[in-house]
Amino acid sequence: MKFVIFLFLVLIAVIGYFSQLNPNHVIFFLTPEKSINLSITSLILFSIATGGLLVMIVVGVRQTHALYLNWTYRRRQKKEASLEKFYKEGVNAFLAKRYKDAVSLFQKVLDINPDHLNTLIRLGKIHKFEKNLPEAIRLYRKARVADDKNMEVLFGLSQNLSDAHQSDEAVMILKEIVDADDHNLTALIRLRDIYVGGVRWQEAHFVQEKIIKLSLSDEDRQKEQTYLLGIKFEKGMIALKQNQIEPARQAFKSTVKLNKDFLPGYMGLGETYVKSERMESALTLFEKGYGITKNIILLHRLETLCLDMGQPERILQAYQQALLKDPRNIALKFYLGKLYHRLEMIDEAFDLLSEIDSQIKYFPDVHKILGDLYLRRGDALMAAETFRKGLASQMESRSKTEVIVPYYCHLCDHQTPTWQGRCARCGQWDSYQAIPFAVQKDSNKLMPTVSSEISMTAKVGDLF
Repeated sequence: MKFVIFLFLVLIAVIGYFSQLNPNHVIFFLTPEKSINLSITSLILFSIATGGLLVMIVVGVRQTHALYLNWTYRRRQKKEASLEKFYKEGVNAFLAKRYKDAVSLFQKVLDINPDHLNTLIRLGKIHKFEKNLPEAIRLYRKARVADDKNMEVLFGLSQNLSDAHQSDEAVMILKEIVDADDHNLTALIRLRDIYVGGVRWQEAHFVQEKIIKLSLSDEDRQKEQTYLLGIKFEKGMIALKQNQIEPARQAFKSTVKLNKDFLPGYMGLGETYVKSERMESALTLFEKGYGITKNIILLHRLETLCLDMGQPERILQAYQQALLKDPRNIALKFYLGKLYHRLEMIDEAFDLLSEIDSQIKYFPDVHKILGDLYLRRGDALMAAETFRKGLASQMESRSKTEVIVPYYCHLCDHQTPTWQGRCARCGQWDSYQAIPFAVQKDSNKLMPTVSSEISMTAKVGDLF
């Protein structure tokens, strides 16, 4: 500071010296019409003052700008530190499933930065867990505005829209992902699932074929191949219901070509023959289908057709041949014995069902049929004893077993009296089986039984 004052005094001395040497004046024009008379020294001082003032202004502006930048930087650092603190605490609360605390902490983050992407995503997940789909969708939409290329945001938004039954918009978002990356397996699978849920089988078929073409493990490829067969089957069913016999036949036939063990394909293809009155072709198909798949459901459908056509000998022969190849199959014996009883073949039914009765403890339906057979043979005492045994067995089995009705899904244990190509619970195709068993509650051991109140052979054809 002293040095500056010293320079200032030196400058005044120099100017004073030059003022003595230059006493003359000059005319200084302020405008073309206005001027003032100044000494040379005054002009010099004015110029110096003006220049100094300009320098001071420039330096002041620069220093003020630097101070402002430093202030804003410190303020931003403070905000970021607070934001990071609230976000970490919110994540910890989220992972601990303390959602109320997490929402409060995440809201503090948004108060600092309304477009904080990860916070918007976490809040969206919390609202989804709490079944508040409109708020979850709102948050994911806001996150998408912040980053419209973020895959987590796009997938989350599409899933919430799908859960809220806004499938059209969900499809649009998934299509955007697929358009950007046609090998995105997750997007393709979700897109297919939405089409399947909306019974849009043609579009589902198109997407499923894309999925099959992608690089998959052997296990996944087999699973997706089954899914493709199921979609083809559903396309065939739609065509069949619309009396479009040939397209339905082609759809069902393609499933059997891809997998010779795919039961719904045989069932659907057989019904195309029934609808077009090619009954012999239908019977032959069900016989050949059973020979390939060994699935009793085909014999049930064959039984219904044969009896409707007045050809009981054909279904009898089919059951008898099947039993010759698998003589220890209790299910085949029961169904054949039940058919004997239905056809009034008393002795044959009695011999076969008596054999089952001697082998199986919990089979009340066998006792009921045997009781009726004793009555028909005129043995009222044995009939009464057998009915009593059946009733006692039924009461005991109710406490120890869980009855599985005619058709059950071996994947999720869903039970239904009517066969369907696709399980109503788990959504898998070709999963229903027709085995008259029950699960013993105390040991999970399978034991044969059948619900007498449901006619298995009558219910198979209800789907068609």
